[in-house]
Amino acid sequence: MSRGTFELISSHGDHEQVVYCHNKEVGLKAIIAIHNTTLGPALGGTRMWNYRNEEEALIDVLRLSKGMTYKASAAGLNLGGGKAVIIGDPKTQKTEGLFRAFGRFVNSLNGRYITAEDVGTTVREMEYIFMETAWVTGIPKAFGGSGDPSPYTAHGVLMGIKATVKEKFGSDSLKGVRIAVQGLGNVGFHLVEYLAKEQALITVADIDPEKVKTVTTRFGCAAVSADDIAYVDCDVFAPCAMGAVINDHSIQKIKAKAVCGGANNQLAEARHGDMLRELGILYAPDYVTNAGGLMNVFVELEGYSPDRALDKTVQVYDNLMRVFAIAKRDSVGTHTAADRLAEERIQTIGKLQQSHAGLSHRPFSTLKEIKNR
Repeated sequence: MSRGTFELISSHGDHEQVVYCHNKEVGLKAIIAIHNTTLGPALGGTRMWNYRNEEEALIDVLRLSKGMTYKASAAGLNLGGGKAVIIGDPKTQKTEGLFRAFGRFVNSLNGRYITAEDVGTTVREMEYIFMETAWVTGIPKAFGGSGDPSPYTAHGVLMGIKATVKEKFGSDSLKGVRIAVQGLGNVGFHLVEYLAKEQALITVADIDPEKVKTVTTRFGCAAVSADDIAYVDCDVFAPCAMGAVINDHSIQKIKAKAVCGGANNQLAEARHGDMLRELGILYAPDYVTNAGGLMNVFVELEGYSPDRALDKTVQVYDNLMRVFAIAKRDSVGTHTAADRLAEERIQTIGKLQQSHAGLSHRPFSTLKEIKNR
């Protein structure tokens, strides 16, 4: 029996606002979820996916938006968490009108939500949204934006893998380290490129055989089937596709000594983080590891510099080391430690705001004001 909309929202965290966006003329069916704006305006990408139904889309946007709150907090950014999903086939249903209509809904939120690229959307769609609102990042470089954020997400994941290898094996050198990369989309491709430069031993897989062929030819990687990549005997398993890859079915068959990748929501449930700990598999929490793309668009809000963005993604290394330290200090799984790192910062800033409640405060009138909060 399906649950009602309000029941679903309540069961996925204390969201501040959920907005349904519909325009019959252009076929727009979208949901924007704003989870928490304690640290700043909610920033998170717009995902376009052929969801089976509206309930599945709602659950996805609720989980993803909450994850963005934790990601921004753990990364030390003055941003809150939000996300948007558009129900539709990204291969056949993208139109200028659809994304411009969506941009108007984003604009109606007056800066509480800032959108960006995500699965199923590209810089081109961000340009359409930009025609209707300033509250969008990842816009083309010609407009002063950063363009595709995936190289920076991938560089952050690289830093995360280095930190994970340091914690697990005592050295952050990746030379000869066996790494299995699941998914060769934009992030996965760039991650393989970085790993090849580090002289790692790479095994890859993707549901698209052309992507596998391109990567193996260019970087000399080994390849296995998409069904087998999670079970490769390796040092680090790097999920860079869709979420919930660590689940009841897969967890007992994982042979990797550590899990660190760019995919969102890698744990099907929180208890799977505890199970990894019991199995002696070090887990690098996904929202800490894949924060490089968010760091990149945050720099765009300041006035974009690619060098500064790349430098900022190096912080993923230190952030993960903090998570590992908390996990050891509190004798908890790393997924719990990451949540504590994020929640403590949100609580601290929230209390600070309450103690200064009598002082004047106004919303940001421009994107650049975010950095000065």
